[in-house]
Amino acid sequence: MKLFPGDIELVERLQKGDVEAFDLIYEKYSGKLYAFGLKYLKSTEEAEELVQSVFLKLWENYKILKKELSFKSYLFTIAYNDICKLFRKRNYRQKFIDDTLYENSQFSSEIEEGIDYQSVLEQVEQIVNKLPEKQKTIFLKSRKEGKSTKEIAEEVGLSPGTVDNYISESLKFIRSRLRKENMPVLLLFSLFFI
Repeated sequence: MKLFPGDIELVERLQKGDVEAFDLIYEKYSGKLYAFGLKYLKSTEEAEELVQSVFLKLWENYKILKKELSFKSYLFTIAYNDICKLFRKRNYRQKFIDDTLYENSQFSSEIEEGIDYQSVLEQVEQIVNKLPEKQKTIFLKSRKEGKSTKEIAEEVGLSPGTVDNYISESLKFIRSRLRKENMPVLLLFSLFFI
C-alpha cells in the first residue's frame, strides 16, 4: 500500500501550485470518490464524471484552500453537492419515489396504491407557496433550480449562512405542514431532497 504525505502537507504544496501534490491527491482520493459516486449514481460513467468535476473544482480553488479544515470532508462535500445537483437537474424525482417505495416494502403496497404523485406535487407546491416571499424564492432556487448556497447568496445579496437559515426554516415549515396533512415524510424527501 502506497504511503501518501498528510493532507495538510499536500494542501500546502498545492496552494503553491505544486502539480505533483495535485496528482498525489488525485491518486489518494479519486478511488474513494468514485466508489462514493457509484453508490448513489449507479452509473460508472456518471461516477467518473463526478470525480473529474470534484478535481476540476479543486484545481480552480486550490489557492483558497484552508489547510486547517478536513480536506477529505471538503472533497466529499463537493461530491455530495454535485450528486444532489445532478439529481435535481435531471429530474429523478419519480424514479427515486418508485425505488424508495419498493425498498420500503412495509409502505409500498399501501402508499403506491393510494397516492396520485401529481396531486402530491401540487399539495407540496401549495405549501411552498405559503412561505414568505423571500424565503420561498431562496428555497425554490435551491431545490428546483439546483443552485448552491453560494450562488443563491450572490444572487440575492445575502450571506451564505443567512441563505442556509432560510432553507432550513422552509424545510421545517414544509415538514410541519405535511405532518398536519398526514402526508408521509418520505414523500417530502423524494420531492425536495434530490
